[in-house]
Amino acid sequence: MLLKLTSRFVGNVYVIECVGRVVLGDEVKALETALGVAEREFTKIVLNLSEVSRLDSIAMGLLVRYAERLGKHGGGLRLAGPPAFVTNLLNMTKLSSMLPSYPTEEEAIVSFLEEKSGDEAQERRGPRVLMFDESPDLCVFVRTVLMGQGYDVRSTCSFRDAKILLRVGGVEYIVVGPSTPRLSAETVVDSLTALSPKANVLRLAPDFKIRDAQEATDALLQMFGGRAS
Repeated sequence: MLLKLTSRFVGNVYVIECVGRVVLGDEVKALETALGVAEREFTKIVLNLSEVSRLDSIAMGLLVRYAERLGKHGGGLRLAGPPAFVTNLLNMTKLSSMLPSYPTEEEAIVSFLEEKSGDEAQERRGPRVLMFDESPDLCVFVRTVLMGQGYDVRSTCSFRDAKILLRVGGVEYIVVGPSTPRLSAETVVDSLTALSPKANVLRLAPDFKIRDAQEATDALLQMFGGRAS
């Protein structure tokens, strides 16, 4: 089976799901490309290997290389659901500490979310915001605008991941975008506010994503009442 990769982000964690073989050739090249894309913005990466049928020495070398690089920037590479042969290989090569493994993807994600770096602990953080929408580009836009105003923003395109983010830490604001065709806005709001009942819920207008960028920026900041304190 050829390698199939699916990527998404959960707050400041980037998740890559792998299905098939990770071996020398196009498969390793595809994974290296995916890791390179992730590394442009994220230092914390979870690799879901639960559906991987084979992983060769070149692929393992690639994972070690990225784990070292990410570690130098305060992040790391963690494995979710590795098959028994991968776990045995990690133990045999004594790479378990460099490539920590977790039984499930959620546990691997939460392990990163619960960490606080020294800089984060000392830095004064602004009001916390969760941004949820099924469009990754809209999430990035909203996150960029609000972080520029001093807000501490976590965003995700997955409803399941949004609930994980809220279970790990509460927020002052929940922003729900218009691109949620598989769920009604009411269902999304009710489910998320149940996990963070004190949060202010803000819903973006249906036409928000097609507005001029400056107009959308102004509308978003107006919803928040201007700059974060």
